[in-house]
Amino acid sequence: MWIAISALNLALAVMLGAFGAHGLKARANLEQLTWWQTATDYFFYHALGLLALTILSKVIPTLPIKTSFILIQIGILFFCGSLYIMALGLPRILGAITPIGGALMIAGWLVLAWNAAKHAN
Repeated sequence: MWIAISALNLALAVMLGAFGAHGLKARANLEQLTWWQTATDYFFYHALGLLALTILSKVIPTLPIKTSFILIQIGILFFCGSLYIMALGLPRILGAITPIGGALMIAGWLVLAWNAAKHAN
């Protein structure tokens, strides 16, 4: 299941990146395009991170990744999703969700660091 979710994230990141580069360019201003690019960059980074987590869980099956995976996935939805929504011209108030998504992604990586440190002992 984790590999499938990671692969879907990566496919969506490619599709959304292509849409931003080709379909959005003609109707968005520079600020909106910047939001779109930031969302796409973070989507790719964290989707690749989720894939790495999945591989890591196969190499070290006793390392718990579920909490990290879920936090990062929800963080992607909140952070990238809110930027995509704003880039499409929807209410900027949704940008208030962006830092929550960032905090969830950070929390996911910190939980992984904590679990990895505990696992090493």
